[in-house]
Amino acid sequence: MACGNHGEHIVSTKVLPKPIKVRRDKSSRINLRVDATVKATLMQAARLQQVKLTDFMLNSSKAAAEVALGDRTRFVLSPEDWREFNKALEAPPRSLEGLRKLFAGTPVFKSA
Repeated sequence: MACGNHGEHIVSTKVLPKPIKVRRDKSSRINLRVDATVKATLMQAARLQQVKLTDFMLNSSKAAAEVALGDRTRFVLSPEDWREFNKALEAPPRSLEGLRKLFAGTPVFKSA
């Protein structure tokens, strides 16, 4: 329930693993084997952005990793949305007639 920028509330579902030890004084190497057409596409994109292929790949993969992790670990709400979110959590459950009928009937997975 920490507040982010502009009064936003950040809700995290992330379970923090033990931190990975990273040596800050040296860089690490990642070796990849890619199809020639994939490499050509990456090189063309790097050229268009006027960066080295390594920089393009690092920036692109880091951005993709942040999106992948962010989509699964946190979401950010404005103060108004935060209040609505809490209101929904605290509200009693709604009674849904269709759902009640569904559960009252014979389960579809049960043999006759």
